[in-house]
Amino acid sequence: MPYVNIRIAGTLSREQKAKIAEEITDTLERIALKPKSYTYISFDELPEENWAIAGKLLDEA
Repeated sequence: MPYVNIRIAGTLSREQKAKIAEEITDTLERIALKPKSYTYISFDELPEENWAIAGKLLDEA
């Protein structure tokens, strides 16, 4: 059973999450031959102050 966890800085709309989930599920079915009903996807949306790149918090950019 595939489990995909997506961690992202900021937020996604419901529509964006639905499209991402659909495309990832379709990809796993097509390439890994996993039935859609086996695929679980979760989204972790984190404030930009909780992410840093090159020593800078994203909310500082």
